Amino acid sequence: MPNGAQALLKTLADAGIEVCFSNPGTSEMHFVAALDSEPRMRAVLALFEGVATGAADGYARMAGKPAATLLHLGCGLGNGLANLHNARKGKVPVLNIVGDHATYHVPLDAQLQSDIETVARNVSPGFVRTSQTTAALCRDAVDALAAARGLPGQVATLILPADVSWGEGGQPCPPPPPASPQLADAAQIEAIAAAIRGGGKVALLLGGQALREPALLSAAKIAAHSGVRLYCEVFPTRLERGAGLPAVERIAYLAEMATLQLTGIQHLVLVDAKSPVSFFAYPDKASDLVPEGCTVHTLARPDQDAVSSLEKLVEALGAASATPVLQPAQRPSRPRGKLTAPKVCKAVGHLLPERAILVDEAITSGLMLGVITAGCPRHDLLTLTGGAIGQGLPNAVGAAIACPDRKVIALVGDGAAMYTVQALWSMARERLDVIAIVFNNASYSVLNVELDRVGAGSGGGPKARSQLDLHAPGLDFSLLARGMGVSAVRTDRAGDFCKVLEHALARPGPHLIEAVIPESLSGAKRKILPWLLRSLPNLPQPLARALKRKIAP
Repeated sequence: MPNGAQALLKTLADAGIEVCFSNPGTSEMHFVAALDSEPRMRAVLALFEGVATGAADGYARMAGKPAATLLHLGCGLGNGLANLHNARKGKVPVLNIVGDHATYHVPLDAQLQSDIETVARNVSPGFVRTSQTTAALCRDAVDALAAARGLPGQVATLILPADVSWGEGGQPCPPPPPASPQLADAAQIEAIAAAIRGGGKVALLLGGQALREPALLSAAKIAAHSGVRLYCEVFPTRLERGAGLPAVERIAYLAEMATLQLTGIQHLVLVDAKSPVSFFAYPDKASDLVPEGCTVHTLARPDQDAVSSLEKLVEALGAASATPVLQPAQRPSRPRGKLTAPKVCKAVGHLLPERAILVDEAITSGLMLGVITAGCPRHDLLTLTGGAIGQGLPNAVGAAIACPDRKVIALVGDGAAMYTVQALWSMARERLDVIAIVFNNASYSVLNVELDRVGAGSGGGPKARSQLDLHAPGLDFSLLARGMGVSAVRTDRAGDFCKVLEHALARPGPHLIEAVIPESLSGAKRKILPWLLRSLPNLPQPLARALKRKIAP
């Protein structure tokens, strides 16, 4: 008869869980040993828990099902918390397995003892359970999987005491039944259709499930038929985009620009999306970005079927035969000269292969990425859903394992890359087809902007600025990457960057390109930006919108 760990692994594999991203310790050794008993489970070692959790997030976004993580006690869970936060905000299914001390050892308060459940509830409020017996373990795992897989997807945390893992008599359990998502209420669909027919300015705000091709086509039919605008959340979990797909405009990160986008909207319809709010609070500025007098409607909550709900709205409006406007195919030209962040984005767009996966954690260096790659070959875009930096490289690990036949290109800021730089080692170990592009501008550039925006003092003094500067000592990501087994090149010329990117696209395995660039928002641009943002509400709308497109299209 199998022990608890062996039975648990069989239960997970029977339920279609194929990958475990792990950073184990002593309490998890029976689970580690049991991995050899289950050939259907791939085990991927991460050198930091934040890599394991971020990789599980990226995997689930592309595979459409959860991976497992294996973490060591409360401290290991705490190390992985930031990327579990990003997964929670992105409504991404993850099965989080956290080892614990043996049940009889817990009262002794050993050095690594902590309240794991309290830590876990920060990122998995819908399901946290400590399995108490070997006999109950697999049933607990099935309940965790059901919670993770249901709508909305979520992080489910199963805490595994060591004696429950090594105990004999484990009983594998059958997989949970598939969830049956609800449709939007018929009366609500009709109310939204009536609002659209009313002739005012209406916008659909799309998120989650609504950013995949079937839902995008339905939304685009509504837009073509009724003149509604299409927006998507500022940081989408997974957005299908490129030539031949409907284009949607992302809500801006900067609240002043988001307010400009939404000005004049009389009805805002949420489709698996949250009503827009400012990322942070700012003195004398509104946190709720919904325009005054605008009515917010919900077509599909995150726990409802957004695709079918949009189809029902198409029917209610009589828009089934409408021809959706699709993004025409186009690429930017090949960049030349001194390398800058927009030129890096231009090179990516110029060379982007069909069905690539773009992971965007470029922060200020990626301001032009969206508009530059809009008409490129079809691709998926994964973004920083929870705002906790350090997601990009781990997400790329998971996405590459989920989709081994697709190129993964991760665009990452230098500060963000250092949070989870250990992901490069996992890429090399697993021979993953990932190209990591690190924008090295030697600065926490976005925070230099925020220092002025929050009213903390114009420019800041030397000590304040030193907290946002990465020059002393300078970081060399090409050396760091080669030290972890990844082929790497450092360049500050656009022509060289293109050649290196072409080389990496033509060869499998992991590559890193370090783009040495100036800050996108620096000097006069940074000084004028807070003034410009304050001025937007008082400018003529055409001028304000033109300025917005120039800064953050």
